[in-house]
Amino acid sequence: MSDLPIIEPSAPSPEIFPNDDSKGTYAFVSLGCPKNLVDSEKMLGTLALDGYSLVSEPAGADFVIVNTCGFIESSRQESKTVIHEMLDLKRQGKTKGVIVAGCLPERIGPALLDELPEIDHIVGVFGRDEITRVADRLIGGAREQRSLFRPAPIRALDDRARLRMTPSHYAYLKISEGCDRTCTFCSIPKMRGKHITKPIEMVIAEARELVADGVKELILVAQDTTYYGLDLYGEVKLAELLRHLEQIDGLKWIRLMYLYPIHFTQELIDTIAQSNMILPYLDMPLQHINDTMLKRMQRRVNRDRSVALLENLRAAIPNLVLRTTFITGFPGETDDQFEELKEFVTEMKFQRLGVFTYSVEPGTPAVKFADHLPEEVKEARRDELMEIQQEIAFDFADSLIGYELDVLVDDEVEPGLWSGRTYADAPEIDSTVFVSGTNVSVGEYVPVEIMARDDYDLIGNVSDEGLSSAS
Repeated sequence: MSDLPIIEPSAPSPEIFPNDDSKGTYAFVSLGCPKNLVDSEKMLGTLALDGYSLVSEPAGADFVIVNTCGFIESSRQESKTVIHEMLDLKRQGKTKGVIVAGCLPERIGPALLDELPEIDHIVGVFGRDEITRVADRLIGGAREQRSLFRPAPIRALDDRARLRMTPSHYAYLKISEGCDRTCTFCSIPKMRGKHITKPIEMVIAEARELVADGVKELILVAQDTTYYGLDLYGEVKLAELLRHLEQIDGLKWIRLMYLYPIHFTQELIDTIAQSNMILPYLDMPLQHINDTMLKRMQRRVNRDRSVALLENLRAAIPNLVLRTTFITGFPGETDDQFEELKEFVTEMKFQRLGVFTYSVEPGTPAVKFADHLPEEVKEARRDELMEIQQEIAFDFADSLIGYELDVLVDDEVEPGLWSGRTYADAPEIDSTVFVSGTNVSVGEYVPVEIMARDDYDLIGNVSDEGLSSAS
């Protein structure tokens, strides 16, 4: 069996997750983005509250839940590969059933049962809070009503009482669901519905619960973070939400992800610039920079506006680290338009950058566009862009050598060697700092003198001196 993101059982607070007699055992596989991970954690919490016991190995569990991703073709294939592995265990008698949840069933619908009839039950994205009902049916041997789908809610779902999969010191905080964007390449609105803002008081309550459980870094996620509040309050409210979060005792870092260029207000920029808690790290997916491509993608922003925003952010926020993503090989992308993108990446020197090849997504407007490019062209352009970015990333890492930076320790690699992250590094997607030192603990912040670079990662020693102004 291939390595899978199997969820390990943890030791949740007894007042949140009571120790009842187990109704059955289950294993859990979570795939996809941090927003999907929050849904997985909510399902884990719901199952724990109802008396089901999480185990680390699918073989031997009463059932397995796979929370899937359906965003692009490669993620759908990954989800199906994992499902097949779990169904193999079922055929071997090593588990009694397989439940498939999340974006893949939401995308495909009941047809997923026709394609893979050995799946016992499927649960759409918005059926997650009824996962115990589905588990009860499986344990009880019910074979009818094998699919559970619910319409997108008109009010945000409550994500409190989660059984977290992340290390105890950081957590993802989902501030909204769905998306009102109509990007021509994207299927997320079809799976996740329209944008629904989670009320400020609900977000703060969840944040306080997470911090009380040991969280020191909150990573704010949504499909469109800068849109936060517009549907509920009639105006964007991300800056106000951040000011409330800054008041929570025990919280040290707030990291912002999925910030669209639209609705990025001066108030928000000033709030970030003036904060000691909001990290100068912004994840802003731009997707392209050529005006024709941006219009075809229906991004509702142009090059001049994007450049002006980036320059404003860099001028206002000291030590800013910018992360972005681009798509290569979008239908109709010419050699000249790709050259413009390359020149932009070279000029802007994003410290963090990811590149995806255009994926043909059924049901999206871009499928009907003319001039689809061959896969080899998409991939060659991706590789060319990443080669440019590699040098930029290496130069940025080299620029940190000799400084002392605050590092949040994520894991012990071996005695005396630890892995962690600076403010410039989001978990799972960015670089790692390998730290040598004693009296270090997972989940703690330590001052580290950066000594060297190993490809994208950094190497350093714990310093007894205070942090320099560079941190």
